[in-house]
Amino acid sequence: MKNYVQAGVNLTLPAPYALKGGDGALVGLIFGIAAEDAAQDGEVDLVTKGVFNLAKVGADAFAVGAAVYWNNTSKLATSTVGSNAKIGVAVSASVSGAASVAVRLNGAF
Repeated sequence: MKNYVQAGVNLTLPAPYALKGGDGALVGLIFGIAAEDAAQDGEVDLVTKGVFNLAKVGADAFAVGAAVYWNNTSKLATSTVGSNAKIGVAVSASVSGAASVAVRLNGAF
């Protein structure tokens, strides 16, 4: 196809803030996991699909299949909708007090 650009799983984008490899990042409505360290406004490769363990708001609990959102202020996964961006779904249960949740990223919504 002449109009095909790429699979879109890994995207090179400007880092919205300083990142360490493995950090979550939100660029507009595109959420991904940094493949490497990057300075703010530097280029970073973001992985936008797959399952990743993400740090979460400690008090939040997730059932399998529950929507997961990104709090771009705290840089944590959360169950709170509000102004937070939807980033994927939980693939395993995570109880209140747990440090992380396994999230299947859905790329951009």
